[in-house]
Amino acid sequence: MAFSRLRRTFPALGKPPARSAGSAGDWKTALVFLTPWLLGMVLLTALPMIGSAILSFTSYDLLSPPRWVGTANYQRLLTRDPRYLQSLEVTTVYVLVSVPLSVAVALIIAVSLSATTRTANFFRGVFYLPSLLGGSVAIGVLWRQLFGSTGLVNSVLAAFGVQGTSWIGDPNYALGTLILLHVWQFGAPMVIFLAGVRQIPKEVVEATIMDGANPVQRFFRITLPLLSPLILFNLVMQTITAFQAFVPAYVVSDGSGGPVDSTLFYTLYLYLEGFRNFRMGYAMAMAWILLFIIGAFTALAFWASRFWVHYES
Repeated sequence: MAFSRLRRTFPALGKPPARSAGSAGDWKTALVFLTPWLLGMVLLTALPMIGSAILSFTSYDLLSPPRWVGTANYQRLLTRDPRYLQSLEVTTVYVLVSVPLSVAVALIIAVSLSATTRTANFFRGVFYLPSLLGGSVAIGVLWRQLFGSTGLVNSVLAAFGVQGTSWIGDPNYALGTLILLHVWQFGAPMVIFLAGVRQIPKEVVEATIMDGANPVQRFFRITLPLLSPLILFNLVMQTITAFQAFVPAYVVSDGSGGPVDSTLFYTLYLYLEGFRNFRMGYAMAMAWILLFIIGAFTALAFWASRFWVHYES
């Protein structure tokens, strides 16, 4: 009864809100702005992925029409191609060693540079610079000169009476030089960690200082738990980047993956099969396996994060 009385007093009560004159065209406006993204997604991502998936089941040399071979490419990759297994092993070692090292170095440098000083901004820029240059061909050439038999590294060692070796020509050290190159490019995760460190509440830090915690204890009990979401993010992004590494191995090994296939990265072998041996269908199969490998590593990282990543909620 009370509600009926209110409706008689206020006739508009209980009626749906009137739509504005321009609301009917809102979705059209949104569609206009989304069209470039939709076209890019369809033409540059979805259709090429569908095409590569189809080609992975064919024998295709870029010159003649594709010939359907079913799962023959995948069977050969997993059972009859030792170079493929070697590239998978090399890339896995590269990822498992270089990614944790680069994230750890980035975290330590970020914490060290988190204080507001006159020189902090200068050193942040200096440490970030390798990330801008590290993926270029020029840095790959420079790295080859540094670690060559007559390079700067051996010259420095000779000054201390140590006999060096051809680091990039020795299969025992060649992959290590590329791992060192990846670790050297820690600038991007460092910037992300810097932003996270600056968001740590000062009250929490001051409370731990008053309780007598030293810098090491504050790092492991305050900084690490609060930065764990950023550590997960950087680990995932660095893992994806490391699996896709191509330029360093191509430049340092002259595009062969040597010596003795010790730097035969997955993407490098994919390139060799697709564009040198003209087995594009075979290369497409490798690309799809790499996609599933990266997806598996990413899923594993998110699954394991429940045990060590701490969120504010």
